[in-house]
Amino acid sequence: MFAGYKLEGQRKSPDFISKCSISTDRSRAVLLNRAAFAVIALTLSFSTYAYADSAAYNYKAHCAACHGATGAGDTMIGKNLKLRPLGSPEVQAQSDEDLFTIISKGKGKNRMPAFDHRLSRDQIYDIVKYIRSLKQ
Repeated sequence: MFAGYKLEGQRKSPDFISKCSISTDRSRAVLLNRAAFAVIALTLSFSTYAYADSAAYNYKAHCAACHGATGAGDTMIGKNLKLRPLGSPEVQAQSDEDLFTIISKGKGKNRMPAFDHRLSRDQIYDIVKYIRSLKQ
């Protein structure tokens, strides 16, 4: 073989063929490893993005119906229950543990339901952090 061209009468030796198949197997393995790495990297980046939005998502899914999108309590339910805005100094003055307890155990008989069976501890703490971000 000369510069990639097969010369007449020249045959490929079995040794050459086995080296080519080993080389091809290695190339496939490298490509598979790179593809697997890319899939893992993309999965982690999307899961991190999803985790960053989980507090806002959980707030919207479980809290916004009463407390409103901005936490002002300006919904029909919020107005009827006379909810304080979550960004108000009175709410913001409560400790994280107090807010966690209110969210997990509920408050009042017919006011706020308990979420300890619907949300994990981490999700509730994320909502507490989200409430802190609503500070006026």
